[in-house]
Amino acid sequence: MIGEFTQKFFELSIPGPVIGLVLLLLTLLILKKVKFKMNVLDKDLFNSAENLLNYLPLLFIPVGVGVVMHLSFLEDNLVSVLLVIILGTLLTLGITGFIMEKILTKTKSND
Repeated sequence: MIGEFTQKFFELSIPGPVIGLVLLLLTLLILKKVKFKMNVLDKDLFNSAENLLNYLPLLFIPVGVGVVMHLSFLEDNLVSVLLVIILGTLLTLGITGFIMEKILTKTKSND
């Protein structure tokens, strides 16, 4: 909700949920640097994440409806849409692998 408020208040073109996730990430990074009592935060964060994961499939319903509503657009631009999907997937896999490799390297060096 803070992300949606920020998006509407500043009239940003970035979606509210994306702003909210960035704000959550920044908050967690700041709390980690301040040495906040992570025991309580970890437990609450785990419980919140667990509850959100239970409702994750519901988030795909609007996407499915959007695809059905714009089927003619997708038919007209099939090659472009498939190219974007493939490139986006490959880019995501590459960046995720790179970040995971850095995290594992840092974790092994700390042990």
